[in-house]
Amino acid sequence: MRSTVGRAPGSGNRRPRGGRPVGVTGAAGAVPTNWLRSIRFSGFTVLMLVVLLLFVVIVAPGARIFIEQRQQISDLQHNLAAAQTQNSALTAEVARWSDPAYVRAEARERLYYVMPGETSFLVLNDVNSADPSSTTPVSTDIQATQSDWIASLFASGMTAGLSTQTPEQLGIQPADGTAP
Repeated sequence: MRSTVGRAPGSGNRRPRGGRPVGVTGAAGAVPTNWLRSIRFSGFTVLMLVVLLLFVVIVAPGARIFIEQRQQISDLQHNLAAAQTQNSALTAEVARWSDPAYVRAEARERLYYVMPGETSFLVLNDVNSADPSSTTPVSTDIQATQSDWIASLFASGMTAGLSTQTPEQLGIQPADGTAP
């Protein structure tokens, strides 16, 4: 390293052949064209640049592949956990269906099956359950109906027989599946 002892301040700049220090503009304001020559690299700087370049060329693609594979592994582990949760739920469902009491209850509820000797009642259009404000007392006595069911049956048959609409207009398909 050069010693700057005994020199005037600012005289430590290297002077090119023109006599002016590097980076100082002349009277006309022109920037010297030799700025690239003024950059000096030490051996350590060159070595570090080469090591950095080798790192980018050799290690970076492998690191990118490694990161992508770790992401894929993470996604697969998440999918596996979801599949295991679904598997345990389905295993519990199979265990429930292995229980005869559960099968009997599902047959009663879904298919309206009854045991021999039992009587099944199916309530259609239950007005009381749809409107909780109308509370009519339930009676254990048999009561007479308020409508004439024979007249209602006759009126229904006459309405269907005298209708001018075709089954296709009503959206009814024949039982055998063929078009009329």
